Amino acid sequence: MSTSDKPFLSVRDLKVHFPTDDGLVKSVNGLSFDLERGRTLGIVGESGSGKSVTSLSIMGLHRTGSKRGAPRISGEIWLDGEELVAAGPDRVRKLRGQKMAMIFQDPLTAMHPYYTVGAQIVEGYRAHHPGASKKQARTRAIEMLDRVGIPQPDKRVDNYPHEFSGGMRQRAMIAMALVNDPALLIADEPTTALDVTVQAQILDLIRDLQKEFGSAVVIITHDLGVVAELADDILVMYGGKPVERGPADTIFESPEHPYTWGLLGSMPRLDRELQDRLVPVKGTPPSLINVPSGCAFHPRCPYAELTGGRSTTEVPVLAEAAPRHHAACHLPIAERHRLFTEEIAPRL
Repeated sequence: MSTSDKPFLSVRDLKVHFPTDDGLVKSVNGLSFDLERGRTLGIVGESGSGKSVTSLSIMGLHRTGSKRGAPRISGEIWLDGEELVAAGPDRVRKLRGQKMAMIFQDPLTAMHPYYTVGAQIVEGYRAHHPGASKKQARTRAIEMLDRVGIPQPDKRVDNYPHEFSGGMRQRAMIAMALVNDPALLIADEPTTALDVTVQAQILDLIRDLQKEFGSAVVIITHDLGVVAELADDILVMYGGKPVERGPADTIFESPEHPYTWGLLGSMPRLDRELQDRLVPVKGTPPSLINVPSGCAFHPRCPYAELTGGRSTTEVPVLAEAAPRHHAACHLPIAERHRLFTEEIAPRL
């Protein structure tokens, strides 16, 4: 296989464990996926499922802290044919911002309050274009602010982050992430703190910019509505592991995992008449220090008893349920299809 045939981003058996006084936190415990340029992957799951830890690992942002508190990272992360887990911090730092960039969940804390928005964009640009003058970098910053829809960019470039609204700060964060035309863009909960109208604008902006730059995009979210808007493929995580992966249309139309059924059942729908209350997934996410034995979802799964005890003793593997569609569930495929058709689909 030639390099051009390989996925732009390839994650293989990624494990990220954090040692603590209470035990080892297995935030990500065996994750694999591929992503090509021009496509969007949505990674979904409840808080504590390992979504954000995955994104920070790709960006190389877990390589800090004391020796005792430093994470234990294993597996492989390939970006455009280059392996990142074993790469030195200087090499990853050079790639960060240039070949890959991240939109953080809260731009007010991600941006420095003492520097203007323009100065922070300029710094990111000049870090990867050392020959650029301050004037050239400032012109580039104004161009990017204009590109993401900031009004009067030549004036707002000198504003501080607190002088921007929430939606404008998120736009500025996107401008900062894209100033060096990265080929991989990771957006970690990019619309969480925004009102519904601004959310739609930000999602439209990310979609338009992806088409313009041809980037590979990873959207980290707990909101299935967001991935329905943007994602080509979906990866569902639970307890630090992938439980379902496949094309977005397939997962919305015929999901294979009971956890995915629960997420879909708790999502409000505007395209049909409301008949019943939303049905949340019962229980709470597991502790990543003491993950339940067998299938981590079994304490919350209404169908665990149908597996003949395997759910409590055997860890399910991510197996193909249909072309390009994989799920980690002990229920036989025929039984999953029956349950979904008879019990789940009528409620969705």
